[in-house]
Amino acid sequence: MSEENIYDEIEIEVSFTPLPALISPPLTPLKDMTFDPVLQTYHYPCPCGDRFEINIEDLRDGEEIAVCPSCSLMIRVIFDVDDLPKPDGGATEQTQQAVAV
Repeated sequence: MSEENIYDEIEIEVSFTPLPALISPPLTPLKDMTFDPVLQTYHYPCPCGDRFEINIEDLRDGEEIAVCPSCSLMIRVIFDVDDLPKPDGGATEQTQQAVAV
């Protein structure tokens, strides 16, 4: 066997675990987040001084990770899809609750 072809005969198996499975972002209840009815986005303060953001449509699609646009931090949003404001006007009720608090 020549040295040139030594790697042709070796099978390399690579196994890895995706990052989210290794490190779970902190859990944050949706009720602790602020809803912006204009942007249709939930916000939560990030330690870097910016805010975590997640769009309501992403939540409806089952996404639960909110990201900070200024740093690499993430949070996992705890919510029930049935508790989200309805697409056709339900956001007004949620906004009134947020203002009253």
